Amino acid sequence: MRIIPAIDIIDGQCVRLSKGDYNTKKIYNENPLEVAKEFEAAGIQYLHLVDLDGAKSKHIVNHKVLEQIASKTALKIDFGGGLKTDDDLRIAFESGASQITGGSIAVKDQETFTSWIEKYGADKIILGADAMDEKVAVSGWQEESKEELIPFIQSYQEKGIEYIICTDISKDGMLEGPSFDLYKKIIQSVEGSKKIKLIASGGISTFDELPRLAEIGCEGTIIGKAIYENRISLKQLENYILSL
Repeated sequence: MRIIPAIDIIDGQCVRLSKGDYNTKKIYNENPLEVAKEFEAAGIQYLHLVDLDGAKSKHIVNHKVLEQIASKTALKIDFGGGLKTDDDLRIAFESGASQITGGSIAVKDQETFTSWIEKYGADKIILGADAMDEKVAVSGWQEESKEELIPFIQSYQEKGIEYIICTDISKDGMLEGPSFDLYKKIIQSVEGSKKIKLIASGGISTFDELPRLAEIGCEGTIIGKAIYENRISLKQLENYILSL
């Protein structure tokens, strides 16, 4: 299972929110590159970079941060937040993203999102399926859509999607443990068809949760606040990666 630390950006700074609420913003570091280099030094190869300004303004904003991290580390970065147009996508890839994550657009403009899968390939496009009570949430989690989570994932699976990041919003930033049952349910619901690569996100609070997510069948896990609040040390993650 891949370990994917998260860096969320507001005003060029590394922050964390709770349940996606911008009013809960906590700044952890004013220099995201510094944070990314610490991850890389611990043997981590992947990074989940979220443009929270972009999510709010509905177009890419913090591509310079992406460019800086991509050019000064070897991290493979998946980038999301506010990607709505072909131009946003072009900027993200030109700035060094290895993959992009589309959430709201996958709900609100399925035609464009599907065209991205066809144009760039399933290895480059991640479906952001973030949910509250198994309903997909959009617009930086400010809105709940009518889309049921599992049928939504299945519909994109039929369109060729492979990578899916699923965040249970009620767990995000709360350090109360991830939604093991939800991830199990998703993986079981798509068994027998083309295998998806499910990336668990939200609520990771202790190191012991990581082997459990791997056991369920998660392909990766995104860890945010647990690292920043020293619940999980970079040394523990380094040892875990070395043991794989």
